[in-house]
Amino acid sequence: MKPTRLIPPDCSTVFRSKTRFPIAHLRKELLSCVSRLPQDSLTVKELAKRLRIRSRNDLGELVGLLHSLVEEGTLSKDAKDRFRYISKKRRDEKQGVRGRITGVIKVTKRGVGRVRSESSEMEITVSPRSMRTAMHGDLVAVVPFARKAVRSQRGAEPGLEGEVVEVLQRANKTLVGTLKQHGHQMYVVPDNDRIGRDIHVTTGTEISSKPGDKVLVELDPWEDEHISPEGRIVEVLGLAGEVRAEMLSVARSFNLPTGFPTEVQREVGGISAAISSSEYESRLDYRNVVCFTIDPTDAKDFDDAISFEPLKGGTIRLGVHIADVSHYVREGTALDAEALKRGTSVYLVNEVVPMLPEMLSNNLCSLRPDVDRLTFTVLMDVNAHGAVERYEIRKSVIHSARRFTYEEVQEILQRNQGELSDVLIPLQSLTKVLYKRRRKNGSLDFDTPEAKFTFDERGLPSSIVIKERLDAHRLVEECMLMANTIVAKHIGAARGEGNAPTFVYRVHDAPDPDRLRELARFVKQFGFSLDASNGVPSRELQKLLESVKGSEVEYLINKVALRSMAKAIYSPVNNGHYGLAFRHYTHFTSPIRRYPDLVVHRLLQEYRTKVSAQRHESLARDLPLVCRQSSDRERLAMEAERDSVKVMQVEYMKRHVGDVLEGIIGGVTEYGLFVEVSKLLIEGYVRVRDMEDDYYLFDEKQYALRGRSRGKVYRLGDRVRVQVIAVDPHEHEIDFALVR
Repeated sequence: MKPTRLIPPDCSTVFRSKTRFPIAHLRKELLSCVSRLPQDSLTVKELAKRLRIRSRNDLGELVGLLHSLVEEGTLSKDAKDRFRYISKKRRDEKQGVRGRITGVIKVTKRGVGRVRSESSEMEITVSPRSMRTAMHGDLVAVVPFARKAVRSQRGAEPGLEGEVVEVLQRANKTLVGTLKQHGHQMYVVPDNDRIGRDIHVTTGTEISSKPGDKVLVELDPWEDEHISPEGRIVEVLGLAGEVRAEMLSVARSFNLPTGFPTEVQREVGGISAAISSSEYESRLDYRNVVCFTIDPTDAKDFDDAISFEPLKGGTIRLGVHIADVSHYVREGTALDAEALKRGTSVYLVNEVVPMLPEMLSNNLCSLRPDVDRLTFTVLMDVNAHGAVERYEIRKSVIHSARRFTYEEVQEILQRNQGELSDVLIPLQSLTKVLYKRRRKNGSLDFDTPEAKFTFDERGLPSSIVIKERLDAHRLVEECMLMANTIVAKHIGAARGEGNAPTFVYRVHDAPDPDRLRELARFVKQFGFSLDASNGVPSRELQKLLESVKGSEVEYLINKVALRSMAKAIYSPVNNGHYGLAFRHYTHFTSPIRRYPDLVVHRLLQEYRTKVSAQRHESLARDLPLVCRQSSDRERLAMEAERDSVKVMQVEYMKRHVGDVLEGIIGGVTEYGLFVEVSKLLIEGYVRVRDMEDDYYLFDEKQYALRGRSRGKVYRLGDRVRVQVIAVDPHEHEIDFALVR
């Protein structure tokens, strides 16, 4: 049964006055009316009645507009002077669309769309009036219609403007938003302000919802921009602004799965936990060597273990043992397809959305202590200078002796004694050498703090603390970085650098020169320098980060510098890693939670033997798609995790309205100041309209607000005291006022 529409069949809205209406408004209402009746042919009299046009002047406007729309091909007119709507799709088919470019449309908060061609570097800018029914994230076809200079994300450069001619694939079948009511009509305002359109709720599908609820709405097909998109409510998440509803909205907004498909569960149920004797015989047996894991206190999946063996002449054998997920998750299975679809585990503040079912992630693939586990091992003989003299990559079996937390290892290192101190202390010495060697080569080390929440008995955040970066963290990081590098080098060296087989690399391009110049201008006002005239080697950027350490603006400059970097992605082509200053790098060490690591394990094993030409062709075709999917899912996971942190920060601040805090100005606009409260890792906004002591003008060159009468200046990096005056849990925003 077709759902009842909200708008009455006469299509009327506001045409009840005897005054003359603007032609643009009349056009909009006329197209809105006829597009809902694509099968009907209507006379002028019938259209006037439906639009409730009563004055002669308005009737004349209607007749003129009808003929104009016939000339442009939007309407057709038959021999009996009846008018009928021609859909955009039919117009395109009739006229023949040329020069189409396909790509995903990214919409700014101002409603401007950008489409980058899937097959080239061409970028099309789409104005709001040319969006048709496209929404942020949709796969669309666009046609350029005029060449002009448009400003892309990389700065002012020649570009094209165009219009969307077809939505090829919707990014979202559902949207999360707040239910509102106007008169008898119910509609949903999407949380994502890039959507730009409210969703009208189809009558009779409101279920047990009420205005003010956070809801999940399933979209109906939407093909005409002249009418609002419609949908039906399929889930009520709770009252907008409440922490549980807001956290659920994060999960639903990013389409994070709530469970695993039946076929996947069936496959997992058929996996045997027992390790066969033939499996033991085919692997390197490392059960008699002391191996251990080091993880956060609340970790449940342990996918990496470390071993340390002294050799002759000061050389040591460092072992990095990674859970052999590829033994259980086979290519071509439903389990593998689901893992690729998810791409990565997503770590929200109080919940994990895993890539693999718990039976694997927390049990069979988790390197628990005192049980045999199948692993993929990289053994590296490292000399006193941190150079690898030889290495071996083998499938193995280990028996972890101990599950350490970072805090436990830190205490052993500080006390210089404790369980396995004879291994941990020399291992720390080695990792210090590795760190210095890496830094000497120009590797960057952004000290980006993370927020850690504690919760009360109701599950609400009771405190925010900054996670301390310990020597124990550095110890694990250096071991994992070395293993990842050795694996990538191994593939490159296997057949000569130029003939390396298709692989999955972790690559990081050099920053865009324009962004580096902006960074140089930014740090100059604080007395620091960065020469960005001819690009910036990572060593120069490293020097800048070293020079700001311990300063009041360290956190701010680190944050801005990090934003100037390109995003690291997965690629079948080895382009090196700028940030780490590595020529070869991949991700090998976390296959429980990252799909590319799982693929790397498979390829390492597969390339041990001769691979057929047909298989090489298959890999060359499929791996670029795997890399793109994995990069996209990683980016989505980061956005979801960041949004979940914002929800908890805002929830925490709801109980601290009125508090006075110290912060640093981290952003200046003509409308106000962004203030960072470093000890809580939160950001709030001071609006110019609340700065009542003077009339402030925006100084764009100095990144400052300057009082016209009294000359008071607020610059980037200034320390200020602010009071929390308002918290908006729906928009995830915090308002501050300056305290003099």
